[in-house]
Amino acid sequence: MTNPRFHELFARHPQNPIIVTADLPYQANTVFNAAAALVAGETLLLIRIEDRRGISHLTVARSKDGISGWRIDHQPTFPPDADHYPEELWGVEDPRITWMEELGEFYFTYTAYSQDGPLVSLARTKDFKTFARLGGVLLPENKDAALFPRRINGRYAMLHRHVLHSGAHIWIAFSPDLKHWGDHQIVMRARSGGWWDANKIGLSPQPIYTPEGWLVLYHGVRVTGGGVIYRLGLALLDAEDPRRLLRRSEEWIFGPMEGYERQGDVDNVVFPCGWIQQGDELRLYYGGADTCIALATASLRELLDYLRHCPEK
Repeated sequence: MTNPRFHELFARHPQNPIIVTADLPYQANTVFNAAAALVAGETLLLIRIEDRRGISHLTVARSKDGISGWRIDHQPTFPPDADHYPEELWGVEDPRITWMEELGEFYFTYTAYSQDGPLVSLARTKDFKTFARLGGVLLPENKDAALFPRRINGRYAMLHRHVLHSGAHIWIAFSPDLKHWGDHQIVMRARSGGWWDANKIGLSPQPIYTPEGWLVLYHGVRVTGGGVIYRLGLALLDAEDPRRLLRRSEEWIFGPMEGYERQGDVDNVVFPCGWIQQGDELRLYYGGADTCIALATASLRELLDYLRHCPEK
């Protein structure tokens, strides 16, 4: 439970969890890790659902208020297509949606999973009913990727998490056409020692532009004697050169505290893949313990004010 004596940047919705496996119109093992977007005046979630084989697919849920009354597609919206994309043999996971104004379409990254490991794939859609796959764009082992919503100095940009022998860090890559990616550089490294984000880090939802820079919410993993703990931190990247890390939180700002976050298929996990900005309010949709979807809200102004008091990099 949160301590009422202290102000938390993100406030959990009292109706949490807002989607559980029992809400699905078909049988599955669990529901979690949803991308989020506003589509035709409604909140749309692109949900990761794991079936009873252990294979994940993506399904759309829509709500008029983004909290309740979810209308969930009656069959998988975006199932794996291993016949044409063998990298999806073991499933598609953890989408992140970006509206690309210049292109007039939604693009979403997702993890394609197979015996060769996880890699980053890309797809586009106008309505989340029909899709065009671009296929794999970053080689394994790679995941936790999202596009920036506009070109930066003439190039598309994407944050991702490439795993090397030196650790799992957050990288940036650039592309002229969204298909061919290069100029890979580490933007933010996992810390070492006893820090909350010492084991590995990865991007959570898509970056959000602010006049002060690109707001990034990321997850950090700490290994303890009782298992791993997934928590969230904040960072700010330079608006015109997002290779430059401006500020990064030293403390975690959101972590598993409630029962639906502490106990599930994977205990002690909060894992967001999507957030929606409406004025000053940010709505964060996250997976709890790999078992449900929950909602937390925050003030964009308060998040930026918090970052102003974090050390400059």
